[in-house]
Amino acid sequence: MKKSFNNICVAVMAIIILFYGCKKDDSLSHTNVSEVTNLYGPANGNNVFLGGNGTVVFEWEQAQAEDNGVVLYEVLFDKPEGDFSKPLYSLPADGKGLQRNLSMSYADLTKVASAAGISPSSAGKVKWTVWASKGINVKRSAVSRELNLERPEGFPAPASAYLTGTATEGGDDLTKASAFRKVSDGVFELYTSLSNGNYRITERNSGTPNSYSINTSGKLVENGTTAVTTAKKTYRIRVNFNNATTEISEVVSVGLWFAPDNRIWFDLPYTSGSSWEIKNAPIVFKQETWGRDERYKFRFIIKNAAGATSEEWFGSTKGDNQRPTASTEAAYWFMVPVSNDRWNNSFKFSGDVDNKNADVKVTFSSTAYTHSVTVK
Repeated sequence: MKKSFNNICVAVMAIIILFYGCKKDDSLSHTNVSEVTNLYGPANGNNVFLGGNGTVVFEWEQAQAEDNGVVLYEVLFDKPEGDFSKPLYSLPADGKGLQRNLSMSYADLTKVASAAGISPSSAGKVKWTVWASKGINVKRSAVSRELNLERPEGFPAPASAYLTGTATEGGDDLTKASAFRKVSDGVFELYTSLSNGNYRITERNSGTPNSYSINTSGKLVENGTTAVTTAKKTYRIRVNFNNATTEISEVVSVGLWFAPDNRIWFDLPYTSGSSWEIKNAPIVFKQETWGRDERYKFRFIIKNAAGATSEEWFGSTKGDNQRPTASTEAAYWFMVPVSNDRWNNSFKFSGDVDNKNADVKVTFSSTAYTHSVTVK
């Protein structure tokens, strides 16, 4: 009990000492720093074309701390007429703010340009400065320099892309946005349905991500929404951030093509979630002199923006296949673009499917283009 009382007394004395110590040093002079009085580079009025994956290095004169300790730096950007009280964008210096330089990527500078109202395929000016501090008592520099930023036609390639809005399957709930499949760096593709309403493309399905829309010329633009004024239809939406181009085509039909009969057996109705499915479809192999033939692939009928239709075929990654079994790896069912050759790159039904009904489902998700056959 005596030990506990002693501990309490020590704690009280520590608080009193801390209180009077703070009162005595209420100026917090040890946190004072001088302002940055000279910016070394880039030069005033320097031109930067933001194409590719480059960087721009910002450098400045050292600020001095009153206690000769470390100084933290932050680079700020604003419009030419701004005063940095509400900067467009800011970043700490390299080394978590400790170094007297900042290596800034073109991707981040594109964000600065966008915030300044500089659209793709155009140029404009911003200005930058450096603030110094020891975490508090920020010292604002009185000097600044201008940069001429020129944006290429496209946008920095995001890691992912999503579709959201009242016209989409997930509605206006961003967490339910439909994920695009990444085809290559900056290029994305999504098979989905759209109905009357609007939609936009985002880089994430949470928070406040950068968003884009498609204008009346079919170009990808920042912010805004795209209107849909037609009844519900299934589409393939392709977006290329690298050159700000898009391609929207209607998926008219998806048919299972049976090679031995050289014809479409049946169409798979679109359901949702980038999937087409027919249930209880009768599957009967064709009897040949050498045995029963079970080869098939899929034909997509696509209608472009001009109204012209074309065929696109999806089949197996292999030119020839064995009948699948319960232990066949998942990759067997993956679908890739193939030719309309009657036999090559066809799948084969499992032997268990012959003379049975089956559910046939095609799913083009963000992770894989695949299908399944389930015996009833």
